Amino acid sequence: MSSISQTHGSEHAERVALFALEALPAAENAAMEAHLAGCAACRRELDGLRPVVAAFAAWPTDILRPTAAVWNRLAETLAQETGRPPPAVPERAPKEPAWKQAGPGLEYQLLATDAPSGRVSMLVRLAPGAEYPAHVHAGVEELHLLDGELWIDQHKVHPGDYNRAEPGTSDKRVWSETGCTCVLVTSHRDLLG
Repeated sequence: MSSISQTHGSEHAERVALFALEALPAAENAAMEAHLAGCAACRRELDGLRPVVAAFAAWPTDILRPTAAVWNRLAETLAQETGRPPPAVPERAPKEPAWKQAGPGLEYQLLATDAPSGRVSMLVRLAPGAEYPAHVHAGVEELHLLDGELWIDQHKVHPGDYNRAEPGTSDKRVWSETGCTCVLVTSHRDLLG
């Protein structure tokens, strides 16, 4: 349960999420902006959602952005179930966040950081044939493979697979023959080399 749900209830958390997604009805935006100006809990919730929403823009558009016909059917169903007017088809597509180069064939998008714990969450993309440097895990490393195939030493990871590494363990060779994209939650204190 998010901290906002504990202080305001789940309806507030839902409204903040809709605001972050730019999916609130236009008539409700001004009221939500005024509420956010005076509510630290809701601002923290919104700040936590913004990197996640920004990362959605990097996903394939055929997955995240339905056709106008599908959107209209969904909007009509939601309107019938909630008694609210149907949301309009989104007019503009968000810009894709820039991928940052970490090395040859290795790119990432930072999703979130937790400075006190030294943890980072990011999308990582390896080009076909690219390798990630050998490293020792300073904390727990969690990897969820979204597409492609990834080799971690002698272990092959497939789309949908989850891999967890404990602190103090090491990966001597991490590479992708096909290219891949994963969600990686790890410590920025890992020792490379």
